Amino acid sequence: MDCEKYSELFTSWIDKALPPAERLKLEQHLSGCPGCRAELEAMKELWIEMGEMETPAPSEHMQVKFEAMLNTFKEEAADKTNAWANFKNALAQLWQWQPRLPLAYSLVIIMMSFACGYWVFSMGKGGQQDKQLATLSSQVHELKQTMMLAMLENPSASERIKGVSYTSEIKHVDQQVIDALFATLNNDPNVNVRLSTLDALSQLSNHPEVRTGLIKSITQQDSPLMQSAIADVMLKLQEKRSVNSFKELLKQKDLDKGVRNKIKETINNLI
Repeated sequence: MDCEKYSELFTSWIDKALPPAERLKLEQHLSGCPGCRAELEAMKELWIEMGEMETPAPSEHMQVKFEAMLNTFKEEAADKTNAWANFKNALAQLWQWQPRLPLAYSLVIIMMSFACGYWVFSMGKGGQQDKQLATLSSQVHELKQTMMLAMLENPSASERIKGVSYTSEIKHVDQQVIDALFATLNNDPNVNVRLSTLDALSQLSNHPEVRTGLIKSITQQDSPLMQSAIADVMLKLQEKRSVNSFKELLKQKDLDKGVRNKIKETINNLI
C-alpha cells in the first residue's frame, strides 16, 4: 500500500517539485524498497529519452495550410455573423407593417413545433407523452383560430383573404369561426374577400349549420358575382332547400339579367 502511495510522487520528485518534507519521506522509503527504486530508475530513463527526442521540423507547406485554415475559419465566422444580421434586419422590416399578424403566427407555430419535438423526446413515453402532445395540439389549434379571427378584422382586403385561407389549417372548426366567416360573407365590403369566404365555407359543408347559413345568405348578396357563385355552390352541394331562397332572389326587379337566367337554371337542376 505504501509503495503505491509513494509511486504517485515519482513524477514530482523527478521534476523537483516535491516539498522538502515529502521528498525526505520518499527518499527514506526508496532506501529500503528495491522495487520502488527500480521503478523510479525506469521512469527516469524514460523521461530522459523523451527529453532527447528531436522535434520534427514543420513541413514547408505547414504555414500555407495554417493560413488557409485560418482564412476559411474567418470567412465562415463572417458569413454566420452576416447571416444573423441579415436575418434580424429582415425580421425588423417584416414587422413594420400589416404582415405582423401572419408573421407572428408563423413564428409562434415554428416555436411550438420545436417545443413539441422537445417534449416528445424529453417527457417520457406512454400516457404522459400523449397528454403533452394533446395539450400542444390544442394550443396550436387555438393559436390558428385566434390569428384567423384577428386577420378577418384587418383593414387590408388581402390580409382578410389570408385570414380566410387559414380556415383550411383549422382541423376542428367551432361555432365562433363559422359565425366570423358568415359575418365576412354577408358584410365584407370587398367582393373578392366574400368570394374567398364563400369558397372556405363550401369546404365546411359537412357542418349542417354551414349549409343553413349559406341558404340564408342567398338573399343577402347584392353582387352579381356573389349571386352567381353562391348558385354554383348550392348546385354543387345539391342543396334543394336553397330553392325557396333563390325564388325570393328572383323577385328583385333590379336583378342582373345574366344572374336571373343562371338562378332559373340552378332551380331547375335542383328540383
